[in-house]
Amino acid sequence: MNPLKKILGQTAIYGLPSILGRFLNYCLVFLHTNIFVTSNYGVQNYFYAIAAFMAVVLTYGMETAYFRYTSIEENKERVFSTSQYSLYFTTIPILLLLLLFAQPIASLLGYPDNANYVVWFAFMLSLDALCVIPFAKLRVQNKALKFAGLKFMNILINIALNLVFLLWLPTWYANTGGQGVVAHLYNPDWNVEYVFLANLIASAVTYIVMLPSAINLKGGFDKVLWKKMFVYAFPLLFFGLAGIINETFDRVLLRYLLPENVAESQIGIYGACYKISILMTIFIQAYKYAAEPFFFSYSKEKDAKQTYADLMTYFVIATSAIFLVTTLFLDVALLMIGKDFREGKEIIPILLMANLFLGVFYNLSVWYKLTNKTRYGAYIAIAGAAITLVLNIVLIPKIGYVGSAWATFFCYGSMMIISFVSGHKYYPIPYNFKRLLLYPALATILYFVAELWTPESMVLRYTLCTLYFIAFAVVAYMLDLRKAFRKG
Repeated sequence: MNPLKKILGQTAIYGLPSILGRFLNYCLVFLHTNIFVTSNYGVQNYFYAIAAFMAVVLTYGMETAYFRYTSIEENKERVFSTSQYSLYFTTIPILLLLLLFAQPIASLLGYPDNANYVVWFAFMLSLDALCVIPFAKLRVQNKALKFAGLKFMNILINIALNLVFLLWLPTWYANTGGQGVVAHLYNPDWNVEYVFLANLIASAVTYIVMLPSAINLKGGFDKVLWKKMFVYAFPLLFFGLAGIINETFDRVLLRYLLPENVAESQIGIYGACYKISILMTIFIQAYKYAAEPFFFSYSKEKDAKQTYADLMTYFVIATSAIFLVTTLFLDVALLMIGKDFREGKEIIPILLMANLFLGVFYNLSVWYKLTNKTRYGAYIAIAGAAITLVLNIVLIPKIGYVGSAWATFFCYGSMMIISFVSGHKYYPIPYNFKRLLLYPALATILYFVAELWTPESMVLRYTLCTLYFIAFAVVAYMLDLRKAFRKG
């Protein structure tokens, strides 16, 4: 099968259920930003930012190590069971420590009255970590539909529980005056607590469904293999931690670098506007699900490097198109968040382009993963983290969350450039550099044209925006996509 066609098909399989699921999940943004005040939504974003760090620590790069060694070891079951045993051996002690020190941790985070948050997140993150390798196995086996279906199930449970906890139970409570059974089911003093609880239950159900695979460890534990996998994976822990600093630590810094009376509100606005990049993040995530196992399995083919180069071009076309669509019709996208959160719309184009850079960086990461030089990935991510920290510390006190957006832009842009230069030295891939510059530049120019000339007539404005996008699509088709379709 044509490799380009194969990865496009798998991206679609991973992506379409994800699009539906993410859209439904995105409805939660609409729900939360209309129910919660900006400060409450800021608390939610703050805790999920902290949780992202723990998620990386709990998996410490073992998923990528599993992909790598599944592609080179004959005994696939032994690779799976060794990876899963490794996560059990580390996750359970960490879970116990988090439970034991829940109160001090909550106080350290600035929420001494909410140790229950730490307990819930400890269980949630542990259950998610123990599902990582079983989910990775589905990707290796090309069971994209089953993978996407299970992920979709998790999202549906989470959404359903949010609706029950935040809409149905409060209505029942109000209608009965808080009397009867509902008094034992609903706490009117809770708000974001119900968001966390819904997520925990969804994670628990997902683990139960994945349990037959998660405990099917017939391949045993191979100590020699584990040492090789751990050496490969360990630098990815630092890569992941640095990546989380780049992706989420700005929320933490906003809380500590801004005046207390506005910090959580700014975090809420920033977090809500970040969610507008939903189409970009869905596509990048779906592509990563399909591409990572493909990069390893296809690496021995004669045309591997050219195929990787072609995939990069098509990836940049797709992400540039998503940037253009979102920014041209931004007023429509903004309807998905509450009015109080829309004042941050100026940062959305910045964050969209930053995520485009991040997607390109993910593509470029093939060079250090295939050459077993994962430490270079860690170096690059740490450099990005340093840029993130410095720029946030300098800019947040001056321009608030706008500074965080620019820090993200320059961080991912720098990581992309460093990885491109380093990869060309150790694992040269014949990327079409002119095309990789052309499409983001063209999308940006069309966006600015639309911004500079904005007719008052909504019909005329949307017509012009549609024509701008068609112009982009025609250029992409004539230069690259026509050739790709002919290959297919």
